[in-house]
Amino acid sequence: MIWWPTEVPTLSHGLITLRPPREIDIPQIFEGVQDPIIPIFTRIPSNYTVANAEFYVRERSPNAFANQTELQLAVQYGVGEDAKFAGAFSFHSMDLREHVAEIGYWLTAPMRGKGIGSTAAKMLTQFGFESIGFERIEAIVNVENTASRTLLENSGYSLEGIMRKKSRKEDGSQINMALYAAIRDDWQWQ
Repeated sequence: MIWWPTEVPTLSHGLITLRPPREIDIPQIFEGVQDPIIPIFTRIPSNYTVANAEFYVRERSPNAFANQTELQLAVQYGVGEDAKFAGAFSFHSMDLREHVAEIGYWLTAPMRGKGIGSTAAKMLTQFGFESIGFERIEAIVNVENTASRTLLENSGYSLEGIMRKKSRKEDGSQINMALYAAIRDDWQWQ
């Protein structure tokens, strides 16, 4: 059975916190997605503006949560005044009737390669299985995004196949995507 939280959760493990996006995140979200890698490997457009970040924090994230269509979380690394915005994680493309969700994420360039993403993925996956009640959590990534594929594999996700010409990029090209999944019955925090 699916249980949808009454408020956006805050999840912590060590120095990593997943929490609701806040007003103070708007400049860091905008700055973080200016990295040219972000639009290559995500659905975030290359012409992302401060207004897009404001809309994300003020409207998209809270409305999607209220409508039970997405759970958007900011990633924070560190504690107290030393804490830094590190990126965003989400459950989206959810099918609550089927108990399935897709996990998505991006990290700011300075936060990559430190294990922050794989730990955050484990945290959100654990919450999805134990608290929400998902049976399956999928991840669909560009086959060329080796860093994201490694993150998923390090987080307990298994490659299920390659979906040929699955996604259309801004330049009009069709690309292959790798389908990963974690299954509740097999899940273990590694």
